[in-house]
Amino acid sequence: MDIIPTVDLFPRLDAKLIEVLRTLTPEDWQKPTLASAWCVKDVAVHLLDGNLRTLSMLRDGYFGSAAPEINSYRDLVEYLNRLNAEWVLAMKRLSPAIIIELLEQTGNQYSTFLKTLDPTDKAAFAVAWAGEEESQNWFHIARDYTEKWHHQQQIRAAVGQEQELYVGELFYPYLETSMRALPYHYRNVKAPAGTVIKFVVRAATDYIWFLHSDGGTWELRKETNLAPAGEIILSQEISWRIFSKAVTPEEARKQITSSGNTQLAEKIVDMVAVMA
Repeated sequence: MDIIPTVDLFPRLDAKLIEVLRTLTPEDWQKPTLASAWCVKDVAVHLLDGNLRTLSMLRDGYFGSAAPEINSYRDLVEYLNRLNAEWVLAMKRLSPAIIIELLEQTGNQYSTFLKTLDPTDKAAFAVAWAGEEESQNWFHIARDYTEKWHHQQQIRAAVGQEQELYVGELFYPYLETSMRALPYHYRNVKAPAGTVIKFVVRAATDYIWFLHSDGGTWELRKETNLAPAGEIILSQEISWRIFSKAVTPEEARKQITSSGNTQLAEKIVDMVAVMA
């Protein structure tokens, strides 16, 4: 699979964020979102935290207090969840106007910094949800793009402005990056060599991927000459909700279409492409 170029998309995505935040009423800022217990304001300050942490750690080399001992993926998730919760609580005192101003300032600096990174150099942080223990910068940057995309979409879904981010230039890179989790997600699923699963996301244009088994591991491909053993069709709305753990597998199954070996194809409903 090819490198996913996302670095030039951040300014456009950030501009969309500032645009939607400026339309919000005081009541909108307090509306609940798909991000568990977070309201719109909480998600906005979480995005601010992402900008500030990246600039502090990767640009300035400042990591703050030492992290506790991390011995597992679950330890890492719990540590990140604690950091996120502490930040959101502290930011309760900030006004929406200040949040927008800080997002605009730090977003510009963030985008400028990303362009200084060599795409093929080793990233500071691996993309753990794709099963990687070491990643290249382009994948780390693409992962950050999915974070910014889906958190902004949580805000937009809460205030009824979801369609803006489904434009292909912004949505496809989100999907393409998230789908890189599929081989790792299926790692314990056994299938004979030559087994293929077809995944379709229905949008203005259908986006298609194939997961191919060699009998031991799975490989993600954009095309194949083999007939799929199973196929699943996801709407654009349900796809990102699945990948960001905003819907239960049970609810997701009610909103998908599958054929062939449905048990094999529907394994995607509990795939997560975020740290959760």
